[in-house]
Amino acid sequence: MLAQVFSGAIYGIDAYPIEVEVDFSAARDINVVIVGLPDAAVKESKDRVFSATKNSGYPLPHGHIVINLAPADTKKEGPSFDLPIAVGLLAASRQIPSTIFNDYLLVGELALNGAVRPVRGVLPIALCAKEHKRRGIIVPTENAAEASVVEGVEVYPVQSLNEVVKFLLGETEIEPVQRDVQEIFEIASRYDIDFSDVKGQQHVKRALEVGVAGGHNMLMIGPPGMGKSLLAKCIPTVIPRMGMEEALETTKIHSIAGLLDDKNYLIARRPFRNPHHTVSYAGLVGGGTFPAPGEISLANNGVLFLDELPEYRRDVLEALRQPMEEGKITISRAVGALTFPSEFMLVGAMNPCPCGFFTDPKRECRCTPRQIQKYISKISGPLLDRVDIHVDVPPLGYNELISPNSGESSAAIRERVEESREIQRQRFDSAGIFCNANMNTRQVKKYCKIDEEAHRILKMAVTELGISARAFDRILKVSRTIADLDHSDDIRAHHVSEAIQYRTLDRNLWF
Repeated sequence: MLAQVFSGAIYGIDAYPIEVEVDFSAARDINVVIVGLPDAAVKESKDRVFSATKNSGYPLPHGHIVINLAPADTKKEGPSFDLPIAVGLLAASRQIPSTIFNDYLLVGELALNGAVRPVRGVLPIALCAKEHKRRGIIVPTENAAEASVVEGVEVYPVQSLNEVVKFLLGETEIEPVQRDVQEIFEIASRYDIDFSDVKGQQHVKRALEVGVAGGHNMLMIGPPGMGKSLLAKCIPTVIPRMGMEEALETTKIHSIAGLLDDKNYLIARRPFRNPHHTVSYAGLVGGGTFPAPGEISLANNGVLFLDELPEYRRDVLEALRQPMEEGKITISRAVGALTFPSEFMLVGAMNPCPCGFFTDPKRECRCTPRQIQKYISKISGPLLDRVDIHVDVPPLGYNELISPNSGESSAAIRERVEESREIQRQRFDSAGIFCNANMNTRQVKKYCKIDEEAHRILKMAVTELGISARAFDRILKVSRTIADLDHSDDIRAHHVSEAIQYRTLDRNLWF
């Protein structure tokens, strides 16, 4: 007898429907064949399924069993097909009717005792079930909260194969999990950190505000212990809040990476990823036999913070160039090419020299000019060319440390950022970009016109301060953002002067 059960599989950050077909023919011996490009974990499912069905009280059928995972031309991976295979096997061997599960999509790993274990990627599979108009989705209990953020599809949590069978037979009822998604979204979007928690560093806070307002990548340079990491952690709090569409896209990536649980199942805050400088190439950009998202995709719609930037491997840093330009990363393997989104704001932090005290007025630096130059040159020119703002983070004085007034709150800064972003949205409405940092050369000429006084300041910066040619357009883009924050249609001289201050590494002050 032939039985057909519906499930889902992950491709990139999305899911597509899978038809699990089980054909059973009576015979003296048991012979099981799984087809449809299964990986090792899928091939091993026959052993888990047989033990789970036996230990759940269902007799093992003797015969020739063919299990087909359609479509057959896409590679299937992981243990998530255990549950639909087990249900299909029971139906094909006439132990349960073959029509009782047609309205449902099933996913889950089986333990040998019949318990249903959680799997990765349930959120995109739930979205797939909704898209293909399935009445409900049967998932492990640990994955139910994650799937429940998808409105329009009933989510049934199960803990064992026995529970699934009894539910399908109508012998027991399972209440579908329901969540007030908007309420969850509001709660999950709150931050437990604020810019008012950071002592002093008003100049750096201003630079971060400019960077967020224009979508500019940033680099903070200063001695250790001056608050660079804390400042970076506060950046997501001033980026405009995510909408539900952005939140679902971000949550899908974390779901596929297995980073969700029954308490944190909706990513409503801007992601902040801080990989260690020993991170591998695959860990940063993604990879594996079946490509999985890396840190740059986990930072999608948020911030990627790289502390101690020169300590990262050169090939790892160079891998950032494509996603920074295109907002996505494509990983090619023999099984196919997958594209993951990577719209992130890059924020780097570094010491000014190997010992860290070159710009500290109270501690002596023992590095030679050659050592300092070699240290900074670890960051390639092409990568620096994609970083619009370099800002010094100076040591704090005692009065700043004990001052009860730490400056503005994140909410006040975010309000100005949102106003600036709205100006840019209207400006680039038909240009296919959304912020000043993404302007091309033609758009810079069109939207970044400056007066004679501003020209004079730029000329002095290039000829006397050593501002490089590659920094010229960057200064104009940042000047445009500063003017937007000032609600000024024209870029004025003081806007350009402020932008020049944010090009520390181009001013030849280091060696």
